[in-house]
Amino acid sequence: MRKIILPALVLLGYMGFAQNNPFHTLNFPSASPQVIEMQKLGITEIKINYHSPALNNRDVWNDPNVIPQNGEPIAWRAGANMNTTIAFSTDVLINEKPLSAGTYGFHVIPKEGTYTLLFAHNNNQWGSYYLDLEKDISLSVDVEAEACPKTEQLDYEFLNRTENSVVVGLEWGEQRLPFTVSVDLNKTVVESFRNELRGLNTYRWEAWNDAAIWCLQHDTNLEEALEWANRSIHGGFNGFAANKNLANLETKVRLLQKLNRTIELKETVTDALTLEASPYDLNGFSIFLLRNGLYDEALSMTNHALKLHPDTWFLQLNHAIAQFFAKKKSRKTTILLENALNNAPEGYKPRVKEISDEIEKGTFTFGQR
Repeated sequence: MRKIILPALVLLGYMGFAQNNPFHTLNFPSASPQVIEMQKLGITEIKINYHSPALNNRDVWNDPNVIPQNGEPIAWRAGANMNTTIAFSTDVLINEKPLSAGTYGFHVIPKEGTYTLLFAHNNNQWGSYYLDLEKDISLSVDVEAEACPKTEQLDYEFLNRTENSVVVGLEWGEQRLPFTVSVDLNKTVVESFRNELRGLNTYRWEAWNDAAIWCLQHDTNLEEALEWANRSIHGGFNGFAANKNLANLETKVRLLQKLNRTIELKETVTDALTLEASPYDLNGFSIFLLRNGLYDEALSMTNHALKLHPDTWFLQLNHAIAQFFAKKKSRKTTILLENALNNAPEGYKPRVKEISDEIEKGTFTFGQR
């Protein structure tokens, strides 16, 4: 019997050893599988890399064998196996405290109802066993725990995202440890634009124009945005990749209006009058001028548009509206409105008729069309 059993025991021992054998690369399931979470905040990438243990009927937050308390004997790795890491592609604020771009080991010390969150520049450790609290820590913040829906596996969630902030929550069981990550949105985006516009995007007029529009929409970096709009229009070295069109000229006009540069604005609109464009592009540019109170400029633009596309109903309508606001309403205005009504598709005729009546009565206001 011994001769039969002994080889069996040896075989079983060998099979158990094989699952952790450093001499092969077989992939076995893990009790605490690796998870990678990623969230973009503006243009800032936040990446959390952790191993996710399960509750397994344990009171984990109060069991010092699972989560060491008060840093005794060590901090908690905020997961399992290797220390959890959290990476930021730009500088951020953690609960309003600054933290430079980089990858950090993430550790936690429970302290009788509060939790100290540690961000360690020494980020490649097995657990928290060798964490040096005096030399390795770039930032520490204290947070209060809050309740959350029960989760069996330890998890990190991104919550309450806004344009420039997001709450990161370490969730396990029915408890969450939240902290807020925020960014200087304008600073990080503009710095990213400056870098990206030196690469392949330098030859794409759309990239320069879209970067300028973003700055315009966020009321930031307007002088440089004007340079970017001009680059979109005039191109780079020796005019390479120049592309003057109504889209980037409109961007330039909007920036000049924001910067109160009236003479340059008028010069830019005059420049736009030299371009041939589709009825839809001319429609968009003229509506922009009307909505921004540039009525004389809108009158010139719609006149130019009708020379190129004389029978287009919405350009006829725009020209009549421009005459009305520029206080140059005449018999021609009535003729334009009649032509617009006759040429408009059936579905648009009721609204064109409504606008025509309001212009004739002098009650038209520029709202939705």
